[in-house]
Amino acid sequence: MGRAYWQGFRAGAPFVLVVAPFGLLFGVVATEAGMDLWQTMAMTVLVIAGASQFAAVQLLSDHAPVLVAVATGLAVNMRMAMYSASLAPHLGKANLGRRALVAYFLVDQSYAVSVAEYEQNPARPLPDKLAYFFGSMTPIAPLWYGFTLVGAVAGAAIPPEYALDFAVPITFIAIVAPALRSLPHIAAAFVSVAASLALAGLPYNSGLMVAALLAMITGAFIDKRMEQAHG
Repeated sequence: MGRAYWQGFRAGAPFVLVVAPFGLLFGVVATEAGMDLWQTMAMTVLVIAGASQFAAVQLLSDHAPVLVAVATGLAVNMRMAMYSASLAPHLGKANLGRRALVAYFLVDQSYAVSVAEYEQNPARPLPDKLAYFFGSMTPIAPLWYGFTLVGAVAGAAIPPEYALDFAVPITFIAIVAPALRSLPHIAAAFVSVAASLALAGLPYNSGLMVAALLAMITGAFIDKRMEQAHG
């Protein structure tokens, strides 16, 4: 089990290069949006989902209704339901406490490295799979909390020319690109990008929610048709 933990740690370690500036940027953005230090850190610790946090804070700073901000954050995080479904065959037999911890630490990075490992070695025992998952989050979670705190406390002193927002697209490119291995994945990605651009003018970033829904429908439809074709 210890070996599996350190394998997960090594798999998650490269993400520190983007998690640190990602957390730093969120701390800056949240405080600039009017959140105090305690609110910023509470959101980071409780939600631990960078993309939905950015979306919600941006909407709140634009004076959108709270319900719209919450709904947008939930929509951005709908992918976690799909992540959970794909991990369930591997981790679903763990006890409630461990499954709760997996649910809390289920982020894009931990999912990406863990599901790749599980698909490559599906016969690994459950304790090893859990150790690998938690190992992958060990270098990520502390940096996310810590650099959010740094950004919230000292963000105003960071020169704007440092352009910390580079971490956001780089993180998702690093996660999504290796997953585009089949026609349903590629089609869903294409539809999400096209719909997001086409609907960018809708108020309160609602186009993002529509694009996510269209992408999921597209991927599921093509996957089902392919299964039927191979009957």
